[in-house]
Amino acid sequence: MTATFDPILPDGDLPPELAAFARGIRAFAERELAPHARAVDEERRFRRETVTALAAAGVIGGPLPESAGGGGWSARQLAIAHEEIGAVCGNARGFLAVQTGLVAQCLLQHADRAQRERWLPGLLDGSRIGCFGLTEPDAGSDVASLACRAERTAAGTWRLTGRKIWITNAGVADIAIVFATVDPSRGRDGITGFLVETDRPGLAREPMPGVELGHRGSDHAQLVLDGVEVPDAAVLGGLHHGFRVAMDGLHAGRLSVAAGATGIHRAALDCARRFAAERVQFGKPIARLQMVQERLADMAIELLASRALVARCADRRDAGREVPGDLAAAKLYATEAAARAAEHAILLLGGRGYSSAWPAERLWRDAMGLRIYEGTSLIQRAIVARALTD
Repeated sequence: MTATFDPILPDGDLPPELAAFARGIRAFAERELAPHARAVDEERRFRRETVTALAAAGVIGGPLPESAGGGGWSARQLAIAHEEIGAVCGNARGFLAVQTGLVAQCLLQHADRAQRERWLPGLLDGSRIGCFGLTEPDAGSDVASLACRAERTAAGTWRLTGRKIWITNAGVADIAIVFATVDPSRGRDGITGFLVETDRPGLAREPMPGVELGHRGSDHAQLVLDGVEVPDAAVLGGLHHGFRVAMDGLHAGRLSVAAGATGIHRAALDCARRFAAERVQFGKPIARLQMVQERLADMAIELLASRALVARCADRRDAGREVPGDLAAAKLYATEAAARAAEHAILLLGGRGYSSAWPAERLWRDAMGLRIYEGTSLIQRAIVARALTD
């Protein structure tokens, strides 16, 4: 068989069992997610049926061990699955980064037995939804500066007061991991994580003001905590250990972000390549014009580089050798490259790229979000630089 150069799909670079796995997730995404991807974006609608489909296909629990009710996926399988889903629907992939990475895997790592038994089954079967309450109006990249307070009551409970913003799934969640400081004088060592049921008195959920640039089919909301009381059993991972819990949650979710960005990149390249082959100007398909070829070539090479970085990161995680610099490098490069690829696709499509009738503009808007959440590109550069210089 003659080999061909086709960087869009990963199959040719995967061993047979992983290539078959990729095709299975791809078929699921095309069948269950693709028909709704444009509509949920245009309507700004969180689609609950998508959660049900992801759970039924074993995608939500895929990365968790079988002993916890998951699918026992390797990190490489997670990366492959989230690339496939990201190529079709950024909202579904973003939901997984939160539900699976920030919440379920965080609970698996830090929750006690009672907490895991209460919440993990529902999170994995899609009957319950979780969110990760970390970001605040004045505490984004600087997590240690968060202002949400947790104070002991005379009854031995905890009273939480503060505001969390840009919390994905917050408006539909049943359980929130809320990070609050129990001792502001200790900085990040005063932060503690709490499992807060969203029907608790004093907890209000408000929509974010304005219209999101991307991921419009996701649920983004504010959590407003006005003296929300939770029992001591709600403490997650131990008193004063909240910063580590938060960082581990972000660590779990960032591989999904990098893989999802690779999916967006590949969708942008596929869209641009198909259009360039069909669009005739100056008497020939624009794919034969040198400047168009230059952009397509750059998009293809950067896609291969993104996928290689994500695979390296996943393989190191599977081998127990992953460090923060690995994740930062993969997330930084993949998200930046995806934004470039989507922008190139818009320009190559011209007026069509400016319309939601074609996916390029949605891919660009979603890629911009990936450069921000779970650590901005500037923060990822700082992590890589610190790893090189400390």
